Amino acid sequence: MKILIVDDHALFREGLVLVLNKLDGEISLLEAADFDKALQLIDLHCDIDMVLLDLDLPDSDGFESLNRLIKQHPNIPVVIVSASDEADVIQNALNKGAMGFIPKASSSSVMLNALQLILNGGIYVPQEMLHRQQFSETAHDTKSHNLTPRQLQVLDLLVQGQSNRDIAETMFLAESTVKMHVSAILRELGVTNRTQAVLMAKELNK
Repeated sequence: MKILIVDDHALFREGLVLVLNKLDGEISLLEAADFDKALQLIDLHCDIDMVLLDLDLPDSDGFESLNRLIKQHPNIPVVIVSASDEADVIQNALNKGAMGFIPKASSSSVMLNALQLILNGGIYVPQEMLHRQQFSETAHDTKSHNLTPRQLQVLDLLVQGQSNRDIAETMFLAESTVKMHVSAILRELGVTNRTQAVLMAKELNK
């Protein structure tokens, strides 16, 4: 497993390396102190499994970096690791397609659990975020959406962090069928990606 750390603080990168080495399996770690270097490393290493991206880089706005990475490398999960824990910053990052947002104040165990979830195809949302008001103008009772019982089942498994493959095995479906259900769920909820669907589902079911 190959992970790229993009952060301009050497001391934080060193600490993150120590944490990441506790992940299961053989880990190969790459480091970049700025976004240009990160892009160079991604071009050199086509087998990167995950990018851990700081929002506050010296040569690029964090959200601009996130947008470019997702557009140019849509198959690489991007996880934001930031000093900020503001709700609007977290939600903005997730809405733009980040597969998780880990505040730098998180404990090493929280970070490891979050990364393991993401590597397994899930989406990590900080617990603090789940207790704040979100989608104040768009949230509706789940019953107001015309989701079928099967789609509700799929949505519930998405909230649990399961990948399409995991859902297919759990529900004894073909993975292509699960993808069709996920697409239908996104359309019905009026969202554009799995992250937004998970956030909305958690908000609606408080």
